This record gives sequence, structure tokens and C-alpha cells, in this order.
Amino acid sequence: MVTFRLDPAVVGAFPETLIAVVTATGLRGREEWTGTAAAVAELERELAEGAWRPADETDPRIEAWHTAYRSFGTNPRRVRPSVDALGRRLAKKGALPRVNPAVDSYNVVSVRHGLPAGAFDLDHVTGEVAIRPADGSESFTPLGEPDTVEHPRPGEIVYADTTGILTRHWNHRDAHRTRVTEDSTHVAFVLETLHATRDGRLLTAAAEELRKLLARHADRTAVDHLSAERPRVTV
Repeated sequence: MVTFRLDPAVVGAFPETLIAVVTATGLRGREEWTGTAAAVAELERELAEGAWRPADETDPRIEAWHTAYRSFGTNPRRVRPSVDALGRRLAKKGALPRVNPAVDSYNVVSVRHGLPAGAFDLDHVTGEVAIRPADGSESFTPLGEPDTVEHPRPGEIVYADTTGILTRHWNHRDAHRTRVTEDSTHVAFVLETLHATRDGRLLTAAAEELRKLLARHADRTAVDHLSAERPRVTV
């Protein structure tokens, strides 16, 4: 079991933070995920027909993350929140990237609802996962760059376990060590908002949508929430 913890410093700076943690156990990533494939195809069809567009930086959901990034010293137009970068790529290319079924599942839910999302292979997590400010001494190896080591600047919000950094700039990029592959069997997916009062229902709906996509290909799924009122959950 792994504990996720929302640090008091993050709660103090972003008191309406709400994070859904969707856990899948016994995940079968090498099956054919027809539900996810259909969801991706439907989203791309709606985009092509002009029936739907991804949220951009003028949308309050994305604007809130830009403001948060600036508050801890990150330029959000150079280093974009994940959902912003994914939406821009989708709008430009007309298609979502295909990675593997589990990643494709959280990508389609993320961009449809305008909420940042990520995932961690829990079999490669050490100790608890804290959402906290970096102190500047930690190391981070970016996804897809196993020979690269970076050091977040002090104050940058990160996900971190006892070994190192799991995401930089809160949700900009995931670490290589805890990446989700077709062989990952115990995975925690996260969906995030900085405005629980405004977007809490949206987050809840998105988390349930993701859980249903995963449940067809897992032995067990569950949804938990992190907030100022409940800053610690064990999954």
C-alpha cells in the first residue's frame, strides 16, 4: 500500500486543491481496450466536426494552473501544465498520442474535462508520495530520458517519494522510474483541480469515467480524494 500526502505548504498556498486518486490493481495492459479506443476516436471525431474543442489558456481551468505555475517561479508558456500541452497538441494535430491503453485512458479523460492527469506505477514507488515544494536537492529523471538528471528549483511544487521526484512543475512531466507501461499491474492515476468549489463535480465525474475505463481491465479499482480536509490517503 502507498500513502499519498498533500503537504501543509501546498494546502496553505492552494487551499481549494482537490486531487482524485484512481487506483487499479491487477491491471492487464496487454489486452485490447476497446472502450478506451472508442473514447479516443469519439473525441477526435468531435474535434474534427467542430463539436468540441480542448480547453486553452483562456479557460478558467487552465488559467488557474498558469497562475499557480507563476507563483512558484515557472513560466507556464514555456513549461506548460500537462493538460494544456496535451490540448494544444490535439488541436494542432487532430489526434491524441497513442502510448499504451492505460496512458491513453487518462489522456482522453484529462483533455475532455480540462483537468491535469498523471499516473504512477506503484511497484516502483518507494515510501509515501508527497505533493510538496521541492527543496532543490532532489533529483528527477524525465520520462523517456533515463540518462538525464535534473534538480527542481526550491519551492517548485512536485510529487516526490523517498527516492526522488516523480513529477516536475506539479504536473508538467512525469518521471521515467514510475512510468506506466503495458506491463504495469498496480497503478495510481491522479486527476487534479485547484478550485474544488467550482470544479469538484467535474473532477468526480472525470474520475469515475476513468475508473470505468480501467475497471474492464483490472481486478480491482477504487477512487480516493486528497484535499485540505483529507490531506492523506492510503491506496
